[in-house]
Amino acid sequence: MLYWLLDHFRNTLDGVGLFGDLTLYSLVRLLDELEFRTLAAAALAFLFVLFFGPKTIARLRAMKIGDTGVTDAEALRKHAESKANVPTMGGVLIVGSIFTSVFLLADIRSAYVYMALILLIWMAVVGGVDDWLKLTAARRGDGRQGLHAWEKLVFQLGIATLIGVFAYNQGEGPKSLPHVLNLPLQSTYKGSSYALSESLVYLSKPIYVFITVMMVAGLSNAVNISDGMDGLSSGLTVIVAIGLLVLTLIAGQDVWAQRMRVPHIEGSGELAVIVGAIIGACLGFLWWNCSPAQVFMGDTGSLSLGALIGYVAVVIRQELLVLLMCGVFIAEIGSVVLQVGYFKATKGKRIFRCAPYHHHLHLAGWREQQVVARLWIVGVVLVIAALAMLKVR
Repeated sequence: MLYWLLDHFRNTLDGVGLFGDLTLYSLVRLLDELEFRTLAAAALAFLFVLFFGPKTIARLRAMKIGDTGVTDAEALRKHAESKANVPTMGGVLIVGSIFTSVFLLADIRSAYVYMALILLIWMAVVGGVDDWLKLTAARRGDGRQGLHAWEKLVFQLGIATLIGVFAYNQGEGPKSLPHVLNLPLQSTYKGSSYALSESLVYLSKPIYVFITVMMVAGLSNAVNISDGMDGLSSGLTVIVAIGLLVLTLIAGQDVWAQRMRVPHIEGSGELAVIVGAIIGACLGFLWWNCSPAQVFMGDTGSLSLGALIGYVAVVIRQELLVLLMCGVFIAEIGSVVLQVGYFKATKGKRIFRCAPYHHHLHLAGWREQQVVARLWIVGVVLVIAALAMLKVR
């Protein structure tokens, strides 16, 4: 909004002299700089969560919106019961701070920006309904513990499909031709098209939409699965988002894209403001979520964060690098898939002591803080490796 207002009144502001060569526009010209707006979004989101955190946590406690402390794993039951009175649905802080920061500091005329905001709100509503049903089950007395898996999946796949279609169409106009020039090996990308040869190879709309659905829905569930220990999911999201921010800034600026030999995606630079807001929001949330946690993000936050990461990755055409950065998230959801599949196939045998994998490590003797810190370290190493591959390849 602020950037749109600056752009609309630029000439007027530049015509208002203050003293010397200084004009009214000179005082706000920093808003023209994408990097400044990205940092400002991170700072604003961080301060938003810090300021509204105590009131929100107190409100959630007063409403008795806390984790029930229920788990299917007998070995983890005591651990879960120790967190029974910690309020959840703290993801409203994350979603609110991201939306506010992006609305104020990003170019809201960008299709990529408003698609991200729609995705953010959609996933927050789905996660919020799921959290509410879980946490009010005893009060309602109907025994319904959250949305059924197929219900959540329908909403996730639905919005991901719509986002994929609109993102594909956004890249079809002449001004949206992302490109890399003056390279020995020419790279050209058109919306959903990417080629590394003289003859261009374009992905069809169904294939592009399928990739979008897998990234958005898959990472949404992966981050959700990883949200099981104090600070684990929020800290890992900060780490991944820092790497994603680098990729987004590169893809959004032609000179940088040419230098790093990646597709330049016209208009995608504004997504850096969104990623900056994710970093600030999760850092602020980590202030309240670090051990011992005062609040959990719940599905409200985790589904939204994972979906945004997947969406940005698809738009800037760096799905493989982002998946590498998200290696811990992928391992977490992979451990659940393997555990469930093996359990059913062998009629009761298990691969891990408990899934997701962070609980396996906990039951193996690691303290919760050790599990979280070490998985953060793995996340940092994976982000460094992914960024290094920009040059190695």
